Parts: sequence; structure tokens; C-alpha cells
Amino acid sequence: MKKLLCPLLAVVLLLACKEGNKQTANNTLFGSGKLKDISVKINDKPDNAALYFERGQLLHQMQEDSLAIADFKKAVSLDSSKAPYYSAIGDILFEHKDISGSVPWIEKAIKLNPEDKQAQLKLAKLFVFIKEYTKAFQSINTVLRQDVYAAEGYFLKGMIYKDLKDTTKAISSFRTAVQVDANYQEAFVQLGQLFSAKGDPIALAYYNNAYSADTTDVFPLFARGVFYQDRKEFELAKKEYRNTVLHNRLYLDAYFNMGYVLMQQDSLEKAMRQYELITNIDQTNAEAYYNKGLCYELMGKKEEAIKEYKQALVFEEGYDMPKEALKRLGTQ
Repeated sequence: MKKLLCPLLAVVLLLACKEGNKQTANNTLFGSGKLKDISVKINDKPDNAALYFERGQLLHQMQEDSLAIADFKKAVSLDSSKAPYYSAIGDILFEHKDISGSVPWIEKAIKLNPEDKQAQLKLAKLFVFIKEYTKAFQSINTVLRQDVYAAEGYFLKGMIYKDLKDTTKAISSFRTAVQVDANYQEAFVQLGQLFSAKGDPIALAYYNNAYSADTTDVFPLFARGVFYQDRKEFELAKKEYRNTVLHNRLYLDAYFNMGYVLMQQDSLEKAMRQYELITNIDQTNAEAYYNKGLCYELMGKKEEAIKEYKQALVFEEGYDMPKEALKRLGTQ
């Protein structure tokens, strides 16, 4: 007859298994490559802060951020005089949206090295994120006094002015950023968006420059389509959306916008195919099912429309538009 483990022993064994699994994972992680080499050095020199910092950087590159922070904090405990150690912790916390946790570490880095431009810019980014613009400008201006070619400083100023609705100063700042750094993709995108909002065709050139600076990001191609769509130049818009999915077939916004344009042109069956492409890629996309339902409704196919609207609600229960559509069709 099998004996049952007593509850306390079962819990102890379960915890032991979990710890064992965690230890096995850590052994695997640290058991090969550069991490193994650095870990061996740390075992030989456990008081060497630089080795912990080096290993923390590798762990961060591997997206093992909890372990990276532990190493960076160990480096700080061994040598509290190095600004980059503090800055590294602040960076990771910021990446994980822990703004309040990030600021003290960046401020400590700056206190240790007021001339650290990167730390000042990181602090400025934090303040921009929380809309503390006076403090952001202080950090940015500290950097620009040291280095008038610090493109990121001008970019951050542009983002502040954009949020403050000062379009003229925003454009000036973004233009300075791309003058200083001709490959500053984000600044080109911002210029494209600002001029697109004004209906100025120069936006298209800025989007071209943005795409040339980083061909892995197809947003500028998509944005060109939006520019033409806003001007009701639908054939040109469709051409840009086709070009977008040619470079990235998973870019769902291009299918959505293509579908919208086709609906404006009364090409409901063609629009339907765009939304079907989306559901083939993302089978839980409620918005795509809603748009399929809308196409069916406009075609006069009530039952098919109801089916799609209900499917949208399966994946997003609180989605108001399909609810309203079902009421409109007399099913709710």
C-alpha cells in the first residue's frame, strides 16, 4: 500500500523541486560562453566590482534583467564611486516603466559625474516621460552646453515642444537633430508627422529619410499611406499600404487601412479580404471581426454580419461597436 506524504513534507519537497529547477536554469545560463568565463573570474576575484558590472551588461543583453540588476547592485556595493554602475540600474528600471525607482539611480550617477552626458540625457528622458519639462530642459541644456552636437538633446526638446503644441519650435528642434545626425530616424518620423498634420507634402520626404535610416521599421512607409489617405488620394494610399506589407506582411495596420480605403470606394468584397488576411494572421483580433461584420451589413447580409459581430465579442467582451451593431440589427 502506498504511503501518503504528510502535508508539511510534501510542501518542503515541492519547494525543494522549485529551487532545484531554478538552480538548474541558473547553472545552464552561467555554464557556457562569455557568462561562464566571467563567472569563473568572479569566483577567483569575488571583490572585483568591474567583473560584476561586465556580467550584468551581458545578462541585460540576454534580457535576464533581474539577474543583471543583482550584479549591478553588487558592483555598487563593492565600488560606490562609479557612475556607470548606478546608471545601468536606472536604465533597466526605466525600460520596465519603474520611473520612480529609476530616477534616484540616475541622479546618483550624475552626482558622481556631472559631466556624464548620457546620464543627463537619461534623466531628461525620465522627466519628459513624466512631463516634468522644466527639469528636463535643465538636463538637456547641461548636455548641450558641453556638446552642441548632441542630437538627442535637440530631439528631446522637440518632443517637449510637440507636447506643448508649439509646432514651430518642435520642427526647429527636430530639424536641428537631423542636421547634427543625418541618420536620426525618430526625428525624421516626427518631422513627417508634424508636416503631415499640416497637409504639407514635404512630410513624404521626411518619411523617406526615416525609412532610409532604418529599413527594418516600415512605419514610415505606412505613414506615407496615411498622408495620402487623409487627402483622399486613395489609389496612392493603397500603393503605399501594399508596399508596407510587401516589406512586412505582419504589419496589421496596413491591412486595416487598406480595408478602410476599399470600403470608401464601395469595394466591400475586396475590403473583406483585407480583414480576412488579418484574422488569418491574428485569429483573436476583435477589430478585424467587427470590420468583417460591417462589410457584411453593408452588403445586406444580416446573418453573416451578426455572426462576425458576435465573434468580435468573443475575443473582446467589452467592445462597444459590435454591441451597438447587434442592437442595430435587432439581436440585443
